[in-house]
Amino acid sequence: MSANKLVLHPQRYFSSNSEERKIADHLYHSVKDLPLLCPHGHVDPRLFAENAPFPDPTELLIIPDHYLFRMLYSQGVPMESMGVPRRDGGATEADHRRIWQIVADHMHLFRGTPTGMWLKHELYEVLGVRKRLCRETAMEIYDQISAALAQPENLPRAMFERFNIQVLSTTDSPIDTLAPHQAIRQSGWAGRIIPAFRPDNVTDLMAADWRQNIDRLSELSGEECTSYRGYIRALEKRRAFFKTMGATSTDHGVLTPFTVELSEAKAAALFTKALQGQADAEDSRLFTGHMLMEMARMSVEDGLTMQIHPGVLRNHNEAIFAKFGPDKGCDIPIAVDFTHDLKPLLNRFGNEPGLTLVIFTIDETTYSRELAPLAGHYPAMKLGPAWWFLDSREAMLRFRRTTTETAGFYNTVGFIDDTRAFPSIPARHDLARRLDCRYLAELTAEHVIDLDEAEELAVDLAYNLAKKNYKF
Repeated sequence: MSANKLVLHPQRYFSSNSEERKIADHLYHSVKDLPLLCPHGHVDPRLFAENAPFPDPTELLIIPDHYLFRMLYSQGVPMESMGVPRRDGGATEADHRRIWQIVADHMHLFRGTPTGMWLKHELYEVLGVRKRLCRETAMEIYDQISAALAQPENLPRAMFERFNIQVLSTTDSPIDTLAPHQAIRQSGWAGRIIPAFRPDNVTDLMAADWRQNIDRLSELSGEECTSYRGYIRALEKRRAFFKTMGATSTDHGVLTPFTVELSEAKAAALFTKALQGQADAEDSRLFTGHMLMEMARMSVEDGLTMQIHPGVLRNHNEAIFAKFGPDKGCDIPIAVDFTHDLKPLLNRFGNEPGLTLVIFTIDETTYSRELAPLAGHYPAMKLGPAWWFLDSREAMLRFRRTTTETAGFYNTVGFIDDTRAFPSIPARHDLARRLDCRYLAELTAEHVIDLDEAEELAVDLAYNLAKKNYKF
């Protein structure tokens, strides 16, 4: 075999145990062609509203994916050299061929990582590349992909259809007009792109431009947000608007899952204090915890699935944040306490039959100790899959092994790709399906479950659980 040949083994990621491998292969072939459900992610809806060709391979595969430049930065490659825009408009590498070459020169850094696995799948399955990306092949592959991107089958909408995506949810702020979503609808294209309601920039009193965001919320909702009651009405109206645009979920990126039920007077006092520019970090912690309770109440009333993504200290590298802004691979996991922090919310709403509450974590120590027991009891609570730094081969298996005995399979919600890198979506789902089939094969070979049960579970994990919990 040529050292530069790119090969995707048909039984990759399965166990080396021959019996388990055979069962996993059987299960995988029963689910590999099921439609993709993408209930949470960060793909820009303008991609499909405009349906313009992707400019070049760098714009397609590198610029949207902070996993790539995060790893290179850790090895001393400056972000400027990878074309990451600076906040001050300062010079960064503008030659996309040179950026591509830099990534190709460092592909060895991604051996054994999820990024390496996804990128191989994208190159092979999506773009037809049959050579490994490395220093010697970089420009040949760049030209091959550039030619492919000029073809009609690689326009964003055509890719969406080719990927067999049934529905894709974006992530949108309450002060977003959702104009791209409206443009998609008006175009007559049948692809289902829906928004998700993420209110962090108006519920976190410490959020950048919070005061200006409140003014914009007033403008879009038609509610005067100079009072707490007006603010709550404004959020309710924006949620209702998102529902008319197809939304089925909300999302909340909070530092911790802390929840607290404040009196209306106390919440109003904190809101007024923030309007006056006098709120501090403790005020913000209390108000955010209270607003999670309010969001749960609203979800009980309007039926939107509620997602909580806690436990990330964002923008840990202050120098990178100052120069390049957020979402540059500088977000680091922290330990959180789900049992105590969620108790007020779960005691108030966790028994409600109308609420679906999906909890994510990137603190693996909580899976067996806290999250699986909580989801294994409260009817409203479900476990989101291994997320972010954990959406990897080993972590997906650890997720199943540490949660299944206590929470079972049916208190989880299937796979969620959570990406802004659109072409990586099929690769991420394929990896998840293969690893779930691997785990089910293990249980089957050990006679924990029967083969017909594994076959049913494989379909549920790949498709049915996401469809049910996100109300598609």
